[in-house]
Amino acid sequence: MAILLVDDEVELTEPLCRALKREGYAVEVAYDGETALKMIWQQQDDATPYELLILDWMLPKQSGIELCQKVRSRGDTTPVLFLTAKDTLDARVQGLDAGADDYLVKPFELRELLARVRALLRRGELLGLKNGGGDIIQNQRIVAEGLELDIENQVAYRNGRAIALSEKECRLLAFLMLHPQLLTHEEIYRNVWPLEEKPTSNVLAAHIRLLRRKIEDSQELPLIRTIYGKGYRFGTNASE
Repeated sequence: MAILLVDDEVELTEPLCRALKREGYAVEVAYDGETALKMIWQQQDDATPYELLILDWMLPKQSGIELCQKVRSRGDTTPVLFLTAKDTLDARVQGLDAGADDYLVKPFELRELLARVRALLRRGELLGLKNGGGDIIQNQRIVAEGLELDIENQVAYRNGRAIALSEKECRLLAFLMLHPQLLTHEEIYRNVWPLEEKPTSNVLAAHIRLLRRKIEDSQELPLIRTIYGKGYRFGTNASE
């Protein structure tokens, strides 16, 4: 996963870059807004866009706010995490209004930053930036096994009927559809629930049961199968 880190404080970027690389991410660094913008456009032209942008608020040549606004003006939905010393409500609102997805105040704990990075990358995956299952993903929609999921509006469509979903049901269904292989409980926890909200197996089973009731009626083939003692698998041929 490719990350662009933009900050002019070398004493921050060097250790942070090392930490991100230890986690398995491919990291590139820019020290001013203009250089960062050129790198972002270049990656897009090469059809290998960054999967996360980590931006400092105060940058030489072009601020993080301006950089984020220009990225969003071109329809780029790459997740953006702001790093800043500004801790006022007005500053947070300004950053979010510019198109940022998350906001972390300096100084921060490394483990918190890494948790936020993981969360934003998971969100990007559910919005179709990555597809592990080879299904069709267009305009934040996933289509598989006759089921269409509109992620943005949290609505699924099957056989002409619209199915309203909760946010958690939508995230869970999207993850299952994008990864139609056997998924263990732990894989689902890690990708659908934030680390600090890890549910029990009974909670996961309850969510699966409710989701089945919504997307499977008595005349339709089951789409979510339980592989007992192992996990769940999506698909009409989802036998072990």
